[in-house]
Amino acid sequence: MPHQLIPNDLVLPFAVGETRLRGRLVRLGPLLDRVLGQHAYPEPVARMLGQAIVLAAALARALKYDGIFTLQTKGDGPVRLLVADVTAAGHVRGYAQYDAERLAQAPLTLAPVPTLLGAGYLAFTVDQGEDTERYQGLVELVGATLADCAHHYFRQSEQIEAGMKVAVEREADGHWHGGALMIERIPDEEAMLEDSDEVWRNAVILMSSCGDAELTDPTLAPALLLYRIFHEPGVRVHPMRPLVPQCRCSRERVERVLRALPDGELDEMSIDGQISVTCEFCNATYLFNDEDRKALAE
Repeated sequence: MPHQLIPNDLVLPFAVGETRLRGRLVRLGPLLDRVLGQHAYPEPVARMLGQAIVLAAALARALKYDGIFTLQTKGDGPVRLLVADVTAAGHVRGYAQYDAERLAQAPLTLAPVPTLLGAGYLAFTVDQGEDTERYQGLVELVGATLADCAHHYFRQSEQIEAGMKVAVEREADGHWHGGALMIERIPDEEAMLEDSDEVWRNAVILMSSCGDAELTDPTLAPALLLYRIFHEPGVRVHPMRPLVPQCRCSRERVERVLRALPDGELDEMSIDGQISVTCEFCNATYLFNDEDRKALAE
């Protein structure tokens, strides 16, 4: 199959055989290029943010919600903050905050979480609007990778057993590719067979056999990858769900924020008669001149 015809930027839900095991395969390509390319991130930061975005896409599709799912890390390491969010419609965005001087001194290791993020927390938030209660789960940053931290969250905070792999690679031409594979053991007392533990362990072993190169390979069709991994117990795929890079910022939203500020703060923000507001996510800049500022104060 030609490279350009293989679907990308998607979540592909699936079921393993006739078991109570469900999963999702995430494959990201142009989406990662777009989001990571909006800022001149150093490669270690871009890779970590890419992993956060891929992981957020996998976790978001495990939930039933009509709103925004956000994954956030906050730590005392060189990479102070990672944010990735996914709307119910599949719109994805993300950004990172980091200390360039500390990052340059950080060693390159196979444990990016303690090296780059340091001590802190991982948060999952589901926001379905003003009329609903916001759900948030918090867990310490425990483990070498973000996938390890997510495992720790499920072990500590949820009743569902889950396994996952996350990989982000950058090709020689500079293009980013990411992938995630997640399986869940859905609890069901009526379906708790004697061999259920063995079935689960076998599925985790099969999932672990998938290498990073396979998971991120844009020339390998997602359904074919799942068949390679789970052909022994069998795998049934469901309709894929597209993901698109899209920020939610707009001039109208920025105006609403500025209108809520006291006049004095607007004056302080003005430089040479102009207010400049830049979105942390997509790096878009919105400019407001003196005439605009007077309208905001009305």
